[in-house]
Amino acid sequence: MDIKAGDLENIFHGEIVKFDKNNNLILLIDDNKHTVKLINFKSNIIEFIFDNTFCEVRVLESTSTELKILINGNPLTLQKHSILTEILEKSPSRSGAGGPSSQNSISSQIPGRVISISIKKGDSIKKGDNVVVLESMKMQVAIKSHRDGIVKELRIKEGQSISRNDVVAILG
Repeated sequence: MDIKAGDLENIFHGEIVKFDKNNNLILLIDDNKHTVKLINFKSNIIEFIFDNTFCEVRVLESTSTELKILINGNPLTLQKHSILTEILEKSPSRSGAGGPSSQNSISSQIPGRVISISIKKGDSIKKGDNVVVLESMKMQVAIKSHRDGIVKELRIKEGQSISRNDVVAILG
Protein backbone atom coordinates (compact mmCIF):
# COMPACT_ATOMS: atom_id res chain seq x y z
CA MET A 1 0.00 0.00 0.00
CA ASP A 2 1.30 3.43 -0.87
CA ILE A 3 0.84 6.18 1.74
CA LYS A 4 1.02 9.94 1.16
CA ALA A 5 1.52 11.81 4.43
CA GLY A 6 0.52 15.46 4.69
CA ASP A 7 2.75 17.92 2.85
CA LEU A 8 5.67 15.49 2.63
CA GLU A 9 6.97 14.98 -0.89
CA ASN A 10 7.65 11.27 -0.41
CA ILE A 11 5.15 8.50 -0.87
CA PHE A 12 5.90 5.56 1.42
CA HIS A 13 5.26 1.96 0.45
CA GLY A 14 4.20 -0.24 3.34
CA GLU A 15 2.95 -3.76 3.76
CA ILE A 16 2.13 -6.16 6.55
CA VAL A 17 4.60 -9.06 6.48
CA LYS A 18 3.39 -11.30 9.32
CA PHE A 19 2.79 -11.69 13.02
CA ASP A 20 5.79 -13.08 14.90
CA LYS A 21 5.68 -15.74 17.65
CA ASN A 22 5.00 -13.01 20.28
CA ASN A 23 2.02 -11.62 18.30
CA ASN A 24 4.00 -8.54 17.25
CA LEU A 25 3.18 -7.18 13.82
CA ILE A 26 6.09 -7.14 11.37
CA LEU A 27 5.82 -4.32 8.81
CA LEU A 28 7.88 -3.58 5.73
CA ILE A 29 8.08 0.18 5.05
CA ASP A 30 10.21 1.19 2.06
CA ASP A 31 12.10 -2.14 2.28
CA ASN A 32 12.89 -1.69 6.01
CA LYS A 33 11.43 -4.14 8.56
CA HIS A 34 9.73 -2.70 11.64
CA THR A 35 8.12 -4.32 14.69
CA VAL A 36 4.82 -3.09 16.13
CA LYS A 37 3.45 -4.28 19.48
CA LEU A 38 -0.17 -3.24 20.03
CA ILE A 39 -0.82 -2.06 23.61
CA ASN A 40 -4.29 -0.49 23.54
CA PHE A 41 -6.87 -0.25 20.76
CA LYS A 42 -10.05 1.80 21.22
CA SER A 43 -12.38 3.31 18.64
CA ASN A 44 -10.30 6.47 18.15
CA ILE A 45 -7.06 5.84 20.11
CA ILE A 46 -4.32 3.32 19.33
CA GLU A 47 -1.30 2.87 21.60
CA PHE A 48 1.60 0.76 20.38
CA ILE A 49 5.36 0.31 20.50
CA PHE A 50 7.03 0.90 17.13
CA ASP A 51 10.66 -0.26 17.04
CA ASN A 52 10.99 0.14 20.85
CA THR A 53 9.35 3.60 20.86
CA PHE A 54 5.94 4.20 22.48
CA CYS A 55 3.41 5.86 20.15
CA GLU A 56 -0.15 7.09 20.57
CA VAL A 57 -2.36 7.77 17.57
CA ARG A 58 -5.67 9.63 17.94
CA VAL A 59 -8.08 9.70 15.01
CA LEU A 60 -9.47 13.23 14.73
CA GLU A 61 -11.48 12.95 11.53
CA SER A 62 -12.01 10.40 8.79
CA THR A 63 -13.47 11.27 5.40
CA SER A 64 -13.70 9.25 2.23
CA THR A 65 -10.36 10.60 0.99
CA GLU A 66 -8.26 11.40 4.05
CA LEU A 67 -7.59 10.53 7.66
CA LYS A 68 -6.63 13.29 10.12
CA ILE A 69 -4.70 11.99 13.13
CA LEU A 70 -2.45 13.06 15.99
CA ILE A 71 0.72 11.01 16.40
CA ASN A 72 2.20 11.70 19.84
CA GLY A 73 0.45 15.08 19.75
CA ASN A 74 1.64 16.01 16.24
CA PRO A 75 -1.10 16.49 13.59
CA LEU A 76 -0.87 14.54 10.34
CA THR A 77 -3.21 14.07 7.39
CA LEU A 78 -3.02 10.80 5.46
CA GLN A 79 -4.46 10.34 1.98
CA LYS A 80 -6.51 7.14 1.87
CA HIS A 81 -5.98 4.34 -0.62
CA SER A 82 -8.00 5.31 -3.70
CA ILE A 83 -9.24 1.80 -4.57
CA LEU A 84 -10.38 1.11 -1.00
CA THR A 85 -12.13 4.49 -0.87
CA GLU A 86 -14.01 3.66 -4.07
CA ILE A 87 -15.15 0.30 -2.68
CA LEU A 88 -16.30 1.84 0.61
CA GLU A 89 -18.21 4.62 -1.13
CA LYS A 90 -20.13 2.07 -3.23
CA SER A 91 -20.99 -0.02 -0.16
CA PRO A 92 -24.74 -0.47 0.60
CA SER A 93 -24.25 0.50 4.26
CA ARG A 94 -22.95 3.93 3.18
CA SER A 95 -25.75 4.51 0.68
CA GLY A 96 -28.54 3.53 3.04
CA ALA A 97 -29.50 0.36 1.13
CA GLY A 98 -29.90 -3.00 2.71
CA GLY A 99 -33.48 -3.20 3.97
CA PRO A 100 -34.81 -3.66 7.49
CA SER A 101 -32.60 -6.62 8.44
CA SER A 102 -29.52 -4.39 8.00
CA GLN A 103 -30.54 -2.53 11.18
CA ASN A 104 -29.52 -5.50 13.34
CA SER A 105 -26.65 -6.88 11.29
CA ILE A 106 -23.10 -5.65 10.86
CA SER A 107 -21.79 -6.51 7.40
CA SER A 108 -18.42 -6.29 5.71
CA GLN A 109 -18.16 -3.56 3.09
CA ILE A 110 -15.19 -5.33 1.47
CA PRO A 111 -13.89 -8.87 0.97
CA GLY A 112 -10.98 -9.95 3.15
CA ARG A 113 -9.50 -12.29 5.73
CA VAL A 114 -10.47 -11.88 9.39
CA ILE A 115 -7.35 -10.81 11.31
CA SER A 116 -8.94 -10.14 14.70
CA ILE A 117 -12.34 -9.96 16.39
CA SER A 118 -12.81 -7.19 18.96
CA ILE A 119 -16.14 -8.36 20.40
CA LYS A 120 -17.80 -11.50 21.73
CA LYS A 121 -21.37 -12.68 22.17
CA GLY A 122 -23.11 -10.71 24.92
CA ASP A 123 -20.85 -7.64 24.68
CA SER A 124 -22.42 -4.20 24.78
CA ILE A 125 -21.07 -2.03 21.96
CA LYS A 126 -21.48 1.59 20.90
CA LYS A 127 -21.79 3.15 17.46
CA GLY A 128 -18.29 3.42 15.97
CA ASP A 129 -16.74 0.61 18.06
CA ASN A 130 -14.44 -1.76 16.16
CA VAL A 131 -16.02 -5.15 15.58
CA VAL A 132 -13.60 -6.94 13.25
CA VAL A 133 -10.29 -6.17 11.55
CA LEU A 134 -9.93 -7.53 8.00
CA GLU A 135 -6.89 -7.80 5.79
CA SER A 136 -7.80 -6.73 2.28
CA MET A 137 -5.51 -5.61 -0.55
CA LYS A 138 -2.53 -5.84 1.86
CA MET A 139 -4.24 -3.34 4.18
CA GLN A 140 -5.92 -3.79 7.54
CA VAL A 141 -9.44 -2.39 7.60
CA ALA A 142 -11.68 -2.16 10.67
CA ILE A 143 -15.39 -2.92 10.43
CA LYS A 144 -17.21 -0.69 12.90
CA SER A 145 -20.66 -0.88 14.47
CA HIS A 146 -23.25 1.39 12.87
CA ARG A 147 -25.29 1.61 16.10
CA ASP A 148 -25.33 0.83 19.83
CA GLY A 149 -26.44 -2.67 20.82
CA ILE A 150 -25.74 -6.03 22.42
CA VAL A 151 -23.92 -8.69 20.36
CA LYS A 152 -26.41 -11.53 19.88
CA GLU A 153 -24.35 -13.57 17.43
CA LEU A 154 -20.93 -13.67 15.77
CA ARG A 155 -20.82 -15.22 12.30
CA ILE A 156 -17.08 -15.19 11.66
CA LYS A 157 -13.85 -16.68 13.03
CA GLU A 158 -10.25 -15.46 12.95
CA GLY A 159 -8.50 -16.56 9.77
CA GLN A 160 -11.75 -16.93 7.85
CA SER A 161 -12.12 -15.32 4.42
CA ILE A 162 -15.31 -13.36 3.90
CA SER A 163 -16.98 -11.68 0.94
CA ARG A 164 -18.37 -8.21 0.51
CA ASN A 165 -21.73 -7.81 2.32
CA ASP A 166 -21.22 -10.95 4.47
CA VAL A 167 -22.83 -10.54 7.89
CA VAL A 168 -20.14 -10.62 10.61
CA ALA A 169 -22.36 -10.01 13.68
CA ILE A 170 -25.99 -9.61 14.72
CA LEU A 171 -26.99 -6.97 17.29
CA GLY A 172 -29.95 -7.06 19.63
